[in-house]
Amino acid sequence: MNTLRSALNVCCTMLLLACGGANTPAAKSAAPSTNAGGASAVSAPTSSQAASNVTISDEIRTKCGIPDEDAYFAFDSAHLTSSDRTPLDLVAKCFTSGPLKGRAVKLVGRADPRGETDYNMTLGQSRADAVRGYLDARGMDKGKTLSTSRGAMDATGSDESGWQRDRRVDVVLGD
Repeated sequence: MNTLRSALNVCCTMLLLACGGANTPAAKSAAPSTNAGGASAVSAPTSSQAASNVTISDEIRTKCGIPDEDAYFAFDSAHLTSSDRTPLDLVAKCFTSGPLKGRAVKLVGRADPRGETDYNMTLGQSRADAVRGYLDARGMDKGKTLSTSRGAMDATGSDESGWQRDRRVDVVLGD
């Protein structure tokens, strides 16, 4: 089952990259912009923190002693970069043997508003799944790691700088 899931994730990611979205902005999703994904617990990103793909909630950073690390994906990408490893390694350590051992983590994939709604939801899910796979490989309890997507529902960017902040995975404390 895990092999099938991994193969499906790879195929979806390859399909997303091969079919990449157009470089022209599409209409923003008509879905209401609610904050059901937990973004209120995540600090606002700054332009100097655009080297990674993960935004870790204030609560997790405080409890785990993780320095501020906000991160963003490249356009049409669900690939983690080398700068993602340090904060994700710290998250995994905190949830496997640190202060949050045994607690659940929620990974919320996000996308910028360009592209169709279904595409952005799939891309957000691929991003969350990439982070989940990384954490699982570092000993996270698979039953305590939930990945979900908000796509572009909460996107706020209107130019490349803003869109870059929209392309991320929020790491928040689960229920």
